[in-house]
Amino acid sequence: MNDGMVTLPWLVFRQDDNGNRYRVGRYATQAEAQKIADALDGRGHKQLYWVEKLAPKGAGPTD
Repeated sequence: MNDGMVTLPWLVFRQDDNGNRYRVGRYATQAEAQKIADALDGRGHKQLYWVEKLAPKGAGPTD
């Protein structure tokens, strides 16, 4: 990894009432991503927010 390059492996996603999914943002830490997801979830809309970690490049399924 290049020292000048920031890795943002934690993603926040949103799912709307129709089942459409969108990436909200990318973050450096799980705690930061969860804080954003919790803040968005606390707005009271009927949206679902969750955090996922981006798989390392070249990594395949683990099943």
